[in-house]
Amino acid sequence: MTDSRTALSETTGDVTLAVSDGVAVITLNRPEKLNVFSGSMGALLSAAYAHCDADDDVRAVVVTGAGRAFCAGADMQPEADSFAETGPGFSAQPLTPPAWDVRKPVIAAINGHAIGIGFTLAMQCDIRYVSATAKLAIPQVRRGVLGDAGSHWTVARASSRAIAADLLLTGRTFLGTEAARLGLASAALDPEEVLPTALQAARDIAENCAPMSAALSKRLLWTDAPLDRVCDLETRYHEIVMGSEDAREGPMAWMERRPPQWSYRVGEQWHHVAEAERTTPPSDSAPTPPTP
Repeated sequence: MTDSRTALSETTGDVTLAVSDGVAVITLNRPEKLNVFSGSMGALLSAAYAHCDADDDVRAVVVTGAGRAFCAGADMQPEADSFAETGPGFSAQPLTPPAWDVRKPVIAAINGHAIGIGFTLAMQCDIRYVSATAKLAIPQVRRGVLGDAGSHWTVARASSRAIAADLLLTGRTFLGTEAARLGLASAALDPEEVLPTALQAARDIAENCAPMSAALSKRLLWTDAPLDRVCDLETRYHEIVMGSEDAREGPMAWMERRPPQWSYRVGEQWHHVAEAERTTPPSDSAPTPPTP
């Protein structure tokens, strides 16, 4: 699947982006400060996500941290003024787009500590692999604020409302092993295994999963719509892909024991999704998660 058009490497300070063979790797890049989150990092991470969403040669995305942490939370230095008074345009959702709006699977490789916004940003991803020894927390209630980045929705959806209440109302610290046990991560691994495991999963998606099918499935997974609308949307989304070249290529590649060659490109076909959603009987919930 190697294509020279997919080769990209950008170093922009706090965030780096590298794309190869359909897999984008986004790295939070302040290792000397444990990748603490700043406004500039948020802008750069947003730009990286936007690039991955728009580039049809990107099939899957991995987000990780440089050094020994994933992201140790908001920059708490006095000059960072992280918890200053809000002003015009303030949002507790620091990314545009968030990972859930990227039309490719986004995998968090939580290679080390993920605290506060470090963990809430990871919870916006579709799949998470975590270091077993990583310290995790959403401690904002212990700092005079509260969980951000849609965490009151994402944590409850990934596990349960009871677990979300435990973590968000106490702000307690827990380890990667507990995160996996609670369903907040797919697996808790030795630290050196986290990124390779995430990359292996991303490459498997990039090589074997139809991009349009993955995008549609992800959209349904993140919806907060009631069951009847989800079933209606599943039907309408099937109408987009069934009978297509991809729907013929998938079974043929499987029978011929070869990698599939997909034709549909998400950006080129997405207007069919908008039309399907526009003509599907309405319900009380939109086909996207509530805006934090």
